[in-house]
Amino acid sequence: MRVRRRFGTLAVMVLTTVTAAVVPVATPARAAVVDTTYHVWTWNVAGWAMHRGATGNGLITALSNSIRNRSAQFAALNELCWSQYKAVQANLRGSGWAQDVENFSRFEPHNDTGCGGEPYGLAIFSKAPLGPANRYALAADGSSERRKLLCAPLEARPRLRFCTTHITPSNEVIGTEKINERQLGEVLSRLDAFHAAGDTVIIAGDFNAQPDYGRMNPWYSRNLNVPLNSGNTGSYRELDDTDPGRPGYGETTVADGDTTGPNGQGKKIDLIFVHQDRIVGGYTGDSLSIATTCGGPCSDHRILIGTVTVAVTT
Repeated sequence: MRVRRRFGTLAVMVLTTVTAAVVPVATPARAAVVDTTYHVWTWNVAGWAMHRGATGNGLITALSNSIRNRSAQFAALNELCWSQYKAVQANLRGSGWAQDVENFSRFEPHNDTGCGGEPYGLAIFSKAPLGPANRYALAADGSSERRKLLCAPLEARPRLRFCTTHITPSNEVIGTEKINERQLGEVLSRLDAFHAAGDTVIIAGDFNAQPDYGRMNPWYSRNLNVPLNSGNTGSYRELDDTDPGRPGYGETTVADGDTTGPNGQGKKIDLIFVHQDRIVGGYTGDSLSIATTCGGPCSDHRILIGTVTVAVTT
C-alpha cells in the first residue's frame, strides 16, 4: 500500500509537471503602426486687422483655392473671424474637399467679440472627418485675447492629432516668467503628453518666435545643431528646417521687405512641428508668396506648407 501511495504521488507530480510545461504563455498584442504621408497648410490671415471680417474681398477664394491646389489634408488658420470661418467651411464643402461635409473643421475663439462684435480666433480643417476637439486656454497675457491651443484627432485614426496655436507676441514678464515663454511651454507640455500616451501630433501655427530664439530651444531637436539654430534641447523637427538656403531656420513667413531675420532676410515665425520619433524618412517645408487678390495683399504673413510621413498607432 505504501508503494502504491508513493507511485500515485509520483504520477501526480509527473503529470502536473508535464501539464505545466505545455501550457502556452500568453504574449501581449502589439499595436499596429501605419506610415502615412500628409500635406499640411497654415496661414495667419489677419482676418480683422487687414480685412475687418470681410468675406467677399477675395480672401476666402484665395485661401480655399490654395488649400485645394496644395492637396492639403490639414489646414490651420490664425486670426480668423467667425464669419470668415463659416465662409471657408462653405467654400471647401461646396467644392467636395471634405470627405464628411458636416465634420471636417473646428473653431476656437480667442475673443468672443474681437471681429466687430463676432468671435475671433483659430480654426483647423481636415479633409477626413475629425473626432472631438481638445481646447486648452493658455496663460493670460494681459490683453483682450485669451490665447488657445486647438487640437482634434482624425475620427478614423484617433491616435493622430492635428493642432494649431497662436502664441502671444508679448515679451512681458507676468509673475516670474515672460508670458510668451510660458505659453510656449504650456503648448509643448500638452504635445509631450500626447506623445507619451502614444499619439502622433502635427502642429502648425504662428509661434511669434524665430527658430534661432532661445525660447525655441526646448522645441527644436537636440540633433539639430547648425550655425543658424544651435543650443537645442528638444525633440521636434520643423518641416522647413532642411531649407538649403537657411538650414535649421527656413524661409521667411512674413511680408516682403522685412529684414529682421538672419543675414538681413525676412523672419520666420510660422512653423509646423512633428516629434522626431514619429517622422519616417525625409520631410519638406516651403513658404508661398502672399496673394494680392484681396484689393492688395491678402495678409502680412505668407502661407506655410509642409509634407511629412508619420508613423501612427492604429
